[in-house]
Amino acid sequence: MPEINFALIGHKFMGKAHSNALRQVRRFIPGKLVPRLKVICGSACTEDLQTAARKFGWEEYSCDWRSVVERKDIDVVDISTPGHLHHDIALAAAAAGKHIICEKPLANSLQEATEMVRAVEKAGVKHMVNFSYRRVPAVAWAKKLIEDGRLGRIYHYYGAYLQDWVMEPNFPLVWRLQRKYAGSGALSDIGSHTTDLALFLNGHITSVVGQLTTFIKHRPLVARMIGGGFKAIGGRRKGRVTVDDDANYLAQFSNGSVGVFQTSRFARGRRNCNIFQIYGSKGSLAFNIENMNELELYDQTETMGEQGFKRIIVSEDIHPYCAPWWPPGHFLGYEHTFIHAIQDFLTSLEKDRMAEPDFYQGQKTQAVLDAVERSIKSKTWESPKV
Repeated sequence: MPEINFALIGHKFMGKAHSNALRQVRRFIPGKLVPRLKVICGSACTEDLQTAARKFGWEEYSCDWRSVVERKDIDVVDISTPGHLHHDIALAAAAAGKHIICEKPLANSLQEATEMVRAVEKAGVKHMVNFSYRRVPAVAWAKKLIEDGRLGRIYHYYGAYLQDWVMEPNFPLVWRLQRKYAGSGALSDIGSHTTDLALFLNGHITSVVGQLTTFIKHRPLVARMIGGGFKAIGGRRKGRVTVDDDANYLAQFSNGSVGVFQTSRFARGRRNCNIFQIYGSKGSLAFNIENMNELELYDQTETMGEQGFKRIIVSEDIHPYCAPWWPPGHFLGYEHTFIHAIQDFLTSLEKDRMAEPDFYQGQKTQAVLDAVERSIKSKTWESPKV
């Protein structure tokens, strides 16, 4: 089978997930193209980068992403860096004629996202944003049920993404808490996921009004976990948190339904709780990533007296993405969503079509987030500008 050479820019959390997906995809899912792990890139040639290259099976490592994307032996550039680097890497990769996978959110601003769209349009390359939760089988099955009309007319959409990892006052000022690196806080980091799922499942958002809150405004520049908590080290030097800890917004959809969105890093006890609930005239759906192999369905057409939410175990061969894996009831996990994404992207190259979600869809998500921030300044409803 022909090989296709990948360069992965970024080697930490997302780099680990992408590396695993590239190594595993052809071991379980057949296809014409085989990923070759050519070079992994970090911001500095540290021991961590060398370890990642060796551990995940990359042939080479580099700390110069610009030279990597220009290499003639690279076919796909996979961007798994902090958000402030997405724009420049994508523009350089497109100019070099490389196909591009980019972690979410697409960019740190709508302007950057728009420039990235123009760059890939001009280059004529394939492109995809890795909103991985679309590849959860239960989410993909929910999409089919909605398209089949099982819910009827949609009235309400509720989306929430809740975490608690920054609640300690002495948690350090990491890059995700600085606007120049992250773009925004909970709004873009996890709110981009809830927004993308809403666009995927319920269609276009026409207007929004939002609220952003930062609960802890200053944090230690350096801190260490000691005895289950964080303790500032290196004196009392602190830096200002320049992003939101909590982001909420109301939305109106083009199908006439209304939406409520809640994203927070200050939800004690919620490690990674990604929820949607969709209520229609004929039925309703509910999903929580903490039970990612399950979907709840309420069917109004069932016999009176027997109606109620029923739990669907989404693990059968007929369910999206499940067939290559295990017997029914043997569940998939977080890492499988990345494998599914790589498979979808490779299929798009094989069949010369665009993968989903592409940069256009990433731009639409960015436009909603941009409208939320504009609504806070204008103190009124705002419409996405895409």
